[in-house]
Amino acid sequence: MRQLSSPRRPLCVALLACLTVPALASAHPAHLLAQEAQENAPARELRIEPTELVLDVGETAQLDARVVDTAGNDLEARLLYLSRGRRTVSVTREGLVKAIKPGTVEIIVRERRRRAGENQEGRAAVGARLSGTVEVTVRPPALASLELMAPEAGVFQGTAVSFGVRAVDVNGDQRENPAVTWNTTNPAVASFDAHGELTVHGVGSFDVTAAVDGQEATASLEAKANPIARVVIEGDVEAPRTGDVIHLRVDAHDAAGELVLDVPVDMTFMARPDDTLGPGASGQIESIPGTARAWRFVAEQPGRYTFVASSGGALARTTVRVDARDVAGKFELVGHAPVRDTHTSDLWVWEGLDGRDYCVTGTWGANGDAHFFDVTDPSKMERIATVNIDARTVNDVKVSADGRICVLSREGASNRKNGIVLVDVTDPRDPKILSGFDDELTGGVHNVFIDGNQVYALSAGARYDAIDVSDPGSPRKVGTYKVADRANPSIHDVWIENGLAYSSNWSDGVHIVDVGNGIRGGSPENPVKVSSYAYPSGWNHAAFPYRQPDTGRFYVAAGDEAFPYGLNVTGKPTRPRGWIHFLDFTDLENPVESARYQVPEAGTHNLWIEDGVMYVAYYNAGLRAVDVTGELMGDLYRQGREIAWFLPDDPEGFVANAPMAWGPQPHKGHIFFSDWNSGLWAVKLNR
Repeated sequence: MRQLSSPRRPLCVALLACLTVPALASAHPAHLLAQEAQENAPARELRIEPTELVLDVGETAQLDARVVDTAGNDLEARLLYLSRGRRTVSVTREGLVKAIKPGTVEIIVRERRRRAGENQEGRAAVGARLSGTVEVTVRPPALASLELMAPEAGVFQGTAVSFGVRAVDVNGDQRENPAVTWNTTNPAVASFDAHGELTVHGVGSFDVTAAVDGQEATASLEAKANPIARVVIEGDVEAPRTGDVIHLRVDAHDAAGELVLDVPVDMTFMARPDDTLGPGASGQIESIPGTARAWRFVAEQPGRYTFVASSGGALARTTVRVDARDVAGKFELVGHAPVRDTHTSDLWVWEGLDGRDYCVTGTWGANGDAHFFDVTDPSKMERIATVNIDARTVNDVKVSADGRICVLSREGASNRKNGIVLVDVTDPRDPKILSGFDDELTGGVHNVFIDGNQVYALSAGARYDAIDVSDPGSPRKVGTYKVADRANPSIHDVWIENGLAYSSNWSDGVHIVDVGNGIRGGSPENPVKVSSYAYPSGWNHAAFPYRQPDTGRFYVAAGDEAFPYGLNVTGKPTRPRGWIHFLDFTDLENPVESARYQVPEAGTHNLWIEDGVMYVAYYNAGLRAVDVTGELMGDLYRQGREIAWFLPDDPEGFVANAPMAWGPQPHKGHIFFSDWNSGLWAVKLNR
């Protein structure tokens, strides 16, 4: 059975404090307490100096942030510093800013929530935390050299060519996306447009000059006559649907019918979508790297698409009809086991030794409870036991494949000894704590994964440790992995499958590590990195491997997590952001990002892929089911690949009618999922 990704911790969640809920909270709703507290609170202001920074690469600067009253007197406050672009600008917990690479980034300064142990009134009163931003601009270092890259095959009349430059600064680093000024000495033969693309108008000699920040590079070129007389387009899909990837190939021939291989051919398309109500972008086309004259195309809307290939005076066109994908289904609500007195975290569903089905869920920002349910009849899910451990948050829960051991993560323990707890669940109605393990895990364990006799536990968001639990009464650490060459590595989650560990490392992206697969000779005791990929936002929070049986492609679905508007623990809904990135790791040495699934105005959490369907707990957008069969390219949401959605509204939820779907897991024909504000749900996908 495929295992579920560990729960994904919000960036700001790790810094939020635990608060107990007294009886008073039931008599005075949290939002009224927050309103009363805000009305009676003295005026306060967040002052930040400086308000903006301009730095050179490697330079540091200290931010001075204070909370003051109307008279300018300092007030006690705990402040949090966050960088919106940690690969460009970093910031410490004390507000020390460091410039890493050129660019402009915002630093967010925000009040932290109250400390653990304060009551519900205090917790509700911080709903409007003071917040401010500082814009940091990192200047690019001066250039030391500039090199122009001209096409090796030369240039030909009637074609367009893109040139490139390699700009190296005084530190020896290559500048990304330099602003280049392009010129030619003979515009009648060849000229550049505003975007740096050269169009060859005729035959003759000319020079090309590229200029960046006072550095220049020049190449002398000869525009040749174009020998292509005829082009032919071939495609590989006869009856495509939206979302199907069409591969296109162009053959070019000279007047004698011989193939011409070294002259550029342009490819474009014209769309005539069925939608006459004002359609937006209708498709995407791109060349296939490393393949001569080959492209791939995907349509987002049904209609007719005409592909046009041209070079010099030769032109070919072909038209295909693309139909709607038509995969729509519906989620049917089967059951709900509400948890309304606190937030619910992750879940795990398994078949017990007695043949019945069970589920365990954790709790977040509470008192260390893990709830056990009998879910044999999903329409009548019954809470059968609760295990309490010394923790503020039991963020993650996992059960061994043999159904005997449950592992619970611990954060916010009263004695600061966090780590993990192993529980005997041979009888889920009477779970028994077997042992705890906190060696070098005292900073808090946010996520765990159990694979055979190994538990992989995150340590303070910096690394994961491999812990041998073959003797569950005496677990022992045997290995560890963290992102190398990083002074302050960050990690959110780890998932193990077939001896490979997939970790989600925020701005360092997805890392694939051999922990027993053998592909790099790794083991739990000696984890060895296989490959990695980082995308620009730095929000990598979850990773799920998916090897397509129909295409043989190997994807990792990488989920974002971001709270640009803060995390509302009580009182009102939260507005997360982010999407699912599909990373194509078919070539482990050269992974590429090929597709995305993005629901507008919402943010992702955990996911699971089974039988060509991706189930995503999309936080405020609820549970989503998405068709991920076939080669993936472009925006899956716009292509009509979404099968169904379900919003877990609960008028009596911890935050009322505020869906925050956390983690899904398909099990025996049903999809179980936890919701941060309302507990455990069971639905069935009807197609």
